[in-house]
Amino acid sequence: MFTNDANGPDCWKCSLNVEWHDCSFCPVIQLRQGIVRRNGTDIKPLPTAGLLPHPARRKNLFKPMKKTLLSPRRFRAGFTLVELLTVIAIIAILAAMLLPVLAAAKKAAKKTQARNEMAAIVVAINQYDQDYGRFPVTANEKTFAYAGGNNDFTTGYVPVPSPGLAWPAANGAYSSDNNSNVVAILMDLQNYANGTATSNNGHVYNPKMVKYLNAHPSGYDPIGAPSANPPGGVDNTGVYRDPWGNPYIITMDLSYDDQCSDIVYSLLAVSQSSGGAAGFNGLSNPNYATTPNNYLFHGKVMVWSAGPDGKVDPTKAANSDVNRDNLLSWQ
Repeated sequence: MFTNDANGPDCWKCSLNVEWHDCSFCPVIQLRQGIVRRNGTDIKPLPTAGLLPHPARRKNLFKPMKKTLLSPRRFRAGFTLVELLTVIAIIAILAAMLLPVLAAAKKAAKKTQARNEMAAIVVAINQYDQDYGRFPVTANEKTFAYAGGNNDFTTGYVPVPSPGLAWPAANGAYSSDNNSNVVAILMDLQNYANGTATSNNGHVYNPKMVKYLNAHPSGYDPIGAPSANPPGGVDNTGVYRDPWGNPYIITMDLSYDDQCSDIVYSLLAVSQSSGGAAGFNGLSNPNYATTPNNYLFHGKVMVWSAGPDGKVDPTKAANSDVNRDNLLSWQ
């Protein structure tokens, strides 16, 4: 505290208080006893400064502004040529691995479809036989079948490895080149899709007008627009084809002895197994020594497909060569 009242009239008694705080200097100036006079002029006293709290207890009234630092722009690098070629190579390898699997799955699906369709044909023929006491064949077909001595009947076109068709002789059994008559009777068709009248026109062979067989029409025209790869289903001429486009081969027991003699699978070269009476796929021929080409199926109906390759060889065994993939309803 300073006292300077004796040094002149222009200065009164003053005091200066100083407050010290840790790490800061906060002077507090306080004027007492009136007004400061300088050079004959009164000066208003300065306002008293409030005591600031200790820094440790002081509230931060102003928050520092946070500066948002802009992140540097990131540049995404594209694929390099090596990386792109590597990805393409991996995709190609995976595709090469999957294609055979997909092809096998598609082939298996077609086989399942063919088996279901053959089973439906067998059921339809047996139901027709129960209703009418006869098989769904025309009068001419029955006449020709019986001409050889009350033999069974095979209908359908069988492709062979060589061009054309050479039906083997199977004990004089009669055969026709397509299954359209059987299909027309079982489906109660009066006209084929091409407009031609069927053998069942007027419901001659199906007077009850029962649709025993439900087969989808394919729209394929083998006469006007033939194809090397026809679709499955019933074409415009009434031929019922398997999923590979080959007609189903159907054999019926017209001799009514509960033994079916198919024109191909009755052959010794096709069905004989181990050189005896037993044949492949459940066929048998007790009289193979005297009547070699008479391997029979114990049942009324046989339906089969030439399979994915569409080929049949009457000189090869049933489980070998092109006959190996044939699908049989009795198998």
